[in-house]
Amino acid sequence: MTEVKVPVLGESITEATLGEWLKNPGDPVQADEPIASLETDKVSVEVPSPVAGVMGDQLVKVGDTVQVGGVIANIGEGGAAAAAPAASPAPAPEAAPAVAPEAAPVEKRDADAAAALSPSVRRAVLEHGVDPSTVQGTGRDGRLTKDDVVAAASSKPAAAAPAPTATPAPAPAAAPGERREERVRMTRLRQTVAKRLKEAQNTAAILTTFNDVDMTEVMAARAKYKDLFEKKHGVRLGFMGFFVKAAVQALRDIPSVNASIEGEEIVYRDYADISVAVSAPQGLVVPVIRDAQDLSVAGIEKTIGDFGKRAKDGTLKMEEMKGGTFTISNGGVFGSLMSTPIINPPQSAVLGLHRIEDRAVVRDGQIVIRPMMYLALSYDHRLIDGREAVTFLVALKNAIEDPTRLLIDL
Repeated sequence: MTEVKVPVLGESITEATLGEWLKNPGDPVQADEPIASLETDKVSVEVPSPVAGVMGDQLVKVGDTVQVGGVIANIGEGGAAAAAPAASPAPAPEAAPAVAPEAAPVEKRDADAAAALSPSVRRAVLEHGVDPSTVQGTGRDGRLTKDDVVAAASSKPAAAAPAPTATPAPAPAAAPGERREERVRMTRLRQTVAKRLKEAQNTAAILTTFNDVDMTEVMAARAKYKDLFEKKHGVRLGFMGFFVKAAVQALRDIPSVNASIEGEEIVYRDYADISVAVSAPQGLVVPVIRDAQDLSVAGIEKTIGDFGKRAKDGTLKMEEMKGGTFTISNGGVFGSLMSTPIINPPQSAVLGLHRIEDRAVVRDGQIVIRPMMYLALSYDHRLIDGREAVTFLVALKNAIEDPTRLLIDL
C-alpha cells in the first residue's frame, strides 16, 4: 500500500479541511489523478494520487482537519492493470469502424469524469442533468469545466421524462405549520472570512466616504472599441480595466491609501498590487493583480478574466491570493446600489463599485439623464484622513468621467 499525504499547501499554511472525497474505496486511480479536495483558508486544493492503483482506506472523514504531511488514504496495487481487461469484453456498437478509434479516449474520460470533478462542476452536472463521461473537457489535462457542462447541456436535445420506477422518492412534504431548520458546517474559507472581517472591525477605525461617477464616456469608449479590443487582445473590454487603471493613478497621487500600518510604522509603497474580488463556488475570493501600475488596460483585463475563469474551476493558487495593497470589489454585478465595504487587513482601504443606472442629473443648468454609479471608499481613519479619502475618490471620478486623463497621465 502507498500512503497519500497532505501536500505542502503554501507558506505559513499548516492545515486544511477535507472538503470532498473524489474517489471511493475500490475505485481504480491513475498516477497524479485527484482523489480528494481540501479546503484551505483561501482556496480549494486537490490531492493527487502518488501512484496508479486502487483506492484503499479513507483515513479521515469529510469535514475533518488535516495537517500538512498527514496521511489521509492508502492506494493499493493493480488498479491500472485491472481496468484495461475489463473494457475489452464490452460489446462494440453497431457502427464499430466509425467509433472504434474513440473508445480509448472515452474510456479514460469515463474514469476521470467520474471522480475528478471540482465542486462547481459537480453542481453544474447535477443542475443540468449532463453525463460527464460524454463531455470533452477543455480544462487542464482534459478535465471538465463548468462552461463545458453548460455548453453540453445547451446543445443536447430535450430528454424524455424518466420512468416512474427510476425516479427517487420525493422528500416528505412539510406538514402545515411545520418549521424546519438545517445545520451546515461552515467551510474553512467562510470561517476565515468571518474571522478576518471581524478583526478588521475590531482593529481599524473604518469610515466610508461616497461619491458618484458619470459613466457616459467610459461606456461610449467601450461600445466603440470593444470589438477591435477583443479581436486584438483576445479578451473582452470591461469596466474593471478602466477602474483599476484609474485607481492606480489615484493611489500614486494619494500614497497613504496604498499604505498600511505595521506596529508603530507606516509602510508606503511605490507599487500597486490590486486585489479584485471574484466569485467562486466556495465563496468570494480575492486574487491579486501584481504590479498593476505596469499593466495596460488589456493586461489588466486579461489578468482579471483569467482569475474569474480559474476561480470557477477552483484552480487559483494560494500565492495568487496574497499581498494585495488595495482592493476593488464590484457589487454592481449582483445589483447592489450602494454599500460600505470592509477593508481587507493589512490593507487600509477598499473601493466598492455598484450598479449603473440612469438618473436625472444637472449638466450646464439642464436636467439630463446620465448612466450613474455610486462609488464607496472604506478606509482606516488611523492612517487616512478624510481629506485624503475624498481627494482619492475625486481623482478616480475625474479619470473615469474623462478617460483621456488615463492616457495623458493627469
